[in-house]
Amino acid sequence: MIKYTLKCADGHEFDSWFASAAAYDSLRAAGHVACLTCGSGAVDKAIMAPRVTTGRARAMSPEAAAPTDAAPLSKPATEVEAAMARMRAEVEMNATYVGGSFAKKARDMHLGDAPERPIWGEANAKEAKALIDDGVPVAPLPFVPTRKVN
Repeated sequence: MIKYTLKCADGHEFDSWFASAAAYDSLRAAGHVACLTCGSGAVDKAIMAPRVTTGRARAMSPEAAAPTDAAPLSKPATEVEAAMARMRAEVEMNATYVGGSFAKKARDMHLGDAPERPIWGEANAKEAKALIDDGVPVAPLPFVPTRKVN
């Protein structure tokens, strides 16, 4: 695993982990790397210093070897990340994940062919545009299902 500090064209910086340098390159080339704050796909690696661990540091206890300025990965680093985490928790608690059948289920509810209930899932751009064109009330979410996160 490798951790990169990334920066979008608008100057937002964020950290992300990748399986390897090649994995980062292929994900970026495929358009799967975007800014966490504004969603921009114009993201590049920011200038960063490598973290090199010496044999002496490895011999120390994990608590002593951990950097003191690094935020734990399990906590949001910014207020935007915290707000997105709260939104995700609210959606996951109050709506049913329907996966790739989102467009069909949303359309069925809109037409009255299925009972209305809060759902969330995935739709490609063509499906989402068709739902919007047909007046189906939908909105994009700024996160992906946990099932798809590495």
